[in-house]
Amino acid sequence: MSSRMKSAARLNFRLPTEHKTAIEQAAAALGQSVSDFAVSTLVRTAQHVIREQDTTVLSNRDRDRFLAALDDSSARPNKALTSAAGKYKRQAR
Repeated sequence: MSSRMKSAARLNFRLPTEHKTAIEQAAAALGQSVSDFAVSTLVRTAQHVIREQDTTVLSNRDRDRFLAALDDSSARPNKALTSAAGKYKRQAR
């Protein structure tokens, strides 16, 4: 994190002394301040968690079923899907 960035938000927490010591050692090893190291590590981990939550992993069987459903030209949307699409279109206006 650049020291030139203006920060408006603040995070405060307590941690065991041994955790703080490990963080200080890691920050020093990377030539970073403890604050810069802590923020960059927290942000990187948060982004990783968010990416995992936003990703759906299908089994091979589920992938094949999904692709087959997309290819099925005789398939028609059910009532719930039609209703959801209508709600989406009304909100998008």
